[in-house]
Amino acid sequence: MNVFAVVPAYNEEKTVADVVRSLGPVTNRVIVVDDGSIDRTGPEACGAGALVLRHFINRGLGAAIGTGLRHALDLNADVILTFDADGQHRAEDVPSLVKPLLDGRADVAIGVRTIDRHLMPRSRRTANWIGNALTFTLFGLWVQDSQSGLRAFTSSAASCFDLRCDRMDVSSEIVHEIRRHRLRLHEQPIRPDYTPYSLSKGQGFVMGLKTAGRLVLHRVMR
Repeated sequence: MNVFAVVPAYNEEKTVADVVRSLGPVTNRVIVVDDGSIDRTGPEACGAGALVLRHFINRGLGAAIGTGLRHALDLNADVILTFDADGQHRAEDVPSLVKPLLDGRADVAIGVRTIDRHLMPRSRRTANWIGNALTFTLFGLWVQDSQSGLRAFTSSAASCFDLRCDRMDVSSEIVHEIRRHRLRLHEQPIRPDYTPYSLSKGQGFVMGLKTAGRLVLHRVMR
């Protein structure tokens, strides 16, 4: 079965090539969506062997994931991963994440970074719990790591998603789609690699408030 990885990337020239090379042995193709980067993210990813799609302006994480999912479906992927470009995720976790999908036991798998809670910095644990609680309150499905960037979808699951969020709120929107379509969810423990670089990414406090506001608006509009 064809396992494709979608890697959304914005100004990730330092890490994206290593991420692409690490995914080579565990996927059939790596699609990097260069989301309007102003550095060498695109060339670095291409040189490492990725198929690179480019947004000419920075549209956000959700838009990059949407572009990657649609292209992977057009290329007849059977299973599609999302995988962060900052080096936080480990390619070694991919086989165990996709196995329930390949075996037909699940439609979606989410990598859970909080099983070994001591591996996650305290600030990230707090933000993670708030994200989980808000997602559950708005969409009615409790997920142990709703904001995880390491996920896997069968092609049938990905094709029924109606993703409208362009920014960080896409993570909670995906949980909403899982519940709305009654998809079978598997939660797989993973071991993140936190570095000063990866910790500099993600959402700060102000961005988190903006994301929460967009989620509330999304829930009202849907």
